[in-house]
Amino acid sequence: MTLTNWAGNYTYQAPEIHHPRTVEELQEVVARSSRIRALGTRHSFTDIADSHGALVVLDGLEAAPLIDEEARTVTVTGGTRYGTLAQHLHPAGWAVHNLASLPHISVAGAIATATHGSGDRSANLSTAVAALEIVGPDGSLRTVRRGDDDFAGSVVGLGVLGVTTKVTLDIEPTYDVAQEVHLDLPWTTALEHLDEVTGSADSVSLFTDWTGDTIAQVWRKSRVTETYRTRPDFFGTTPADGPRHPLPGIDPVNCTAQLGEPGPWHDRLPHFRMDFTPSNGDELQSEFLVPRAHAVAALEAMRSLGDQIAPLLQITEIRTIAGDDLWLSTAQGGDRVGLHFTWQPRQGEVEALLETIESVLAPFNARPHWGKLFLNRGCRLAHLYPRWDDFGELAARVDPDRVFGNDWVQRHVL
Repeated sequence: MTLTNWAGNYTYQAPEIHHPRTVEELQEVVARSSRIRALGTRHSFTDIADSHGALVVLDGLEAAPLIDEEARTVTVTGGTRYGTLAQHLHPAGWAVHNLASLPHISVAGAIATATHGSGDRSANLSTAVAALEIVGPDGSLRTVRRGDDDFAGSVVGLGVLGVTTKVTLDIEPTYDVAQEVHLDLPWTTALEHLDEVTGSADSVSLFTDWTGDTIAQVWRKSRVTETYRTRPDFFGTTPADGPRHPLPGIDPVNCTAQLGEPGPWHDRLPHFRMDFTPSNGDELQSEFLVPRAHAVAALEAMRSLGDQIAPLLQITEIRTIAGDDLWLSTAQGGDRVGLHFTWQPRQGEVEALLETIESVLAPFNARPHWGKLFLNRGCRLAHLYPRWDDFGELAARVDPDRVFGNDWVQRHVL
């Protein structure tokens, strides 16, 4: 059977695909495999999750999340999707601190690639991890907990350190969020008041095609407290008079509720609803995260490429992520601004343009999102991560024969 990724631009080459029903069965599969990788919800856009040997999919290990109210944690299987997690947490009175744009992605895959939501004060999804249970190359189980020597190197592991069977996440009391959309934010205002714009809500996303004098849409998601008020006068923008889709002209029926209507965190923080397929057909995605101090300069540099970007683009989303201390997190060491590109499915042309984009962003120490499309010509990534060599030593120690390696890992990491 031909298996492709979510976007349809990559076909997996692994000759075997396993769907173990128990952890013990998974351990046996891993122990007898010379090469194996875990495959999540296939929302990556490259061969990051492929293998010359076997692939293992954890959808057969699905189990109800286990909430520990005293510890304020929840433990889920690696294949659990964030939308499924939310359906268990919210009725029990709990939540996670943030969500990505899509609730359809798996917990283990998201944290392994430092996937994030948006917010000046919200670190990426990986920072909620309190513990991981991992199957090693010999089939043995090990647990890594916050505070352990290897913990900060293991969370964003890129699938290199084993197959994650369980993830324990921090949780907090449930909360409501209201989402507002504002139209036509002047670029001059955005660049002059970037901190005020992105700090105006708990999660802020700016949608642009890099042309013209204005940013088309600003999506603001705010926790609903006693002091929450809508912002109809937001920096001279126009409040949306109805629901909007990030892409112009697309029916917003699959988007989460807007117009300042409060609702549960899991039904507002993502852009798209769990019960809809969010894609507008085939697409490619790239994202580059720059240190907050370089944000305005990086945005101006991208605007200078607007005429080259726009013909290949569906939309760009600009968002912010708080810093963390996880070794291979794209926000390791300080706050970041993410420049996320949703491209038309024209991969050759997109990759040619990425050559230019990566070169232009290089002076700003831009880090590419691990799960999305990037080139890394000249192997520039090592100097962007202070603990890069430490991660290589950790990988060599836990998997000396590179059972969990693949071509992508060889090109970009080890």
